[in-house]
Amino acid sequence: MVTREEILVLGLTAGVVGSLVGGLMLGVGLGLAVNGAHIGWLLVLPAAPVAGLLGYVLARKLAKKI
Repeated sequence: MVTREEILVLGLTAGVVGSLVGGLMLGVGLGLAVNGAHIGWLLVLPAAPVAGLLGYVLARKLAKKI
């Protein structure tokens, strides 16, 4: 049985890790794109899906405990 504490920790962890990874990808990618390096768009475009995917992976790991 998954407890409320584990769900709370999952939400906090997914939010923090997703924000850090997505924000880092977005920041570096936009920095490259603004300076004329088109390779930066390869970091900007998938930044949000990658951030969400991390939360999904953490939730799947928690769901395996049931």
